[in-house]
Amino acid sequence: MTDQPLPLVQHLIELRDRLLRMILAVLIIFCGLFYFANEIYTFVAAPLQKFLPPNASMIATDVTSPFFTPFKLTLFTSVVAAMPYLLFQLWGFIAPALYKHEKRFAFPLLCSSVTLFYGGMAFAYFIVFPLVFGFFTSVGPEGVTVMTDISLYLNFVLKLFFAFGLAFQIPVATVLMIAMGLTTSASLANKRPYIVVGCFVIGMLLTPPDIISQSLLAIPMWLLFETGVLVGRLVEKPEDKEVTP
Repeated sequence: MTDQPLPLVQHLIELRDRLLRMILAVLIIFCGLFYFANEIYTFVAAPLQKFLPPNASMIATDVTSPFFTPFKLTLFTSVVAAMPYLLFQLWGFIAPALYKHEKRFAFPLLCSSVTLFYGGMAFAYFIVFPLVFGFFTSVGPEGVTVMTDISLYLNFVLKLFFAFGLAFQIPVATVLMIAMGLTTSASLANKRPYIVVGCFVIGMLLTPPDIISQSLLAIPMWLLFETGVLVGRLVEKPEDKEVTP
């Protein structure tokens, strides 16, 4: 840790400066992407549009939706794109308060966290969306044309992006709990049946009411939990390994 702790005012000033840098970074990326806002929305809507009937299209039921919906998506994209820099600023603020061994452990966790969040979003876009939208557009009653509102569609996909991005944080949370001594890898392994059931319950709550999307969230969550347990054994203290749950 630092030899001379900074006064509270200095910490608040540094926090303010880092928050301003974070906001500025997001705004710079947003300004660069806003010109392509419609193209970004078209890219995000592609998994649904390829399942729409030939004469069907997405619609805007609100007069402001054609502007604000791509605007909202571009702002979200800017935050996601700036995430490494945002975490770098967060790391710069908390790192001086950590011990040397804590720094060696915390920085890889931060990097893993943002990588897994990106991986969860990519999994949702390339794997989950085609299956979910293919299912929903195929089970509608005959004579009903699918014409999804662009704002409602964006809210739906952002919910799934967050759900899968957060679900992919399970290995980080598992390793962190083991490293902090809150639990052990053996104890978590013994609770595996409850974890599997919990994954499917979370999948049911966070995804649409169909077994496909629920399973596509629950199964990766379970596999990520197993990965976290395996990695947790590498960082687990020797005395904790001997403890029988």
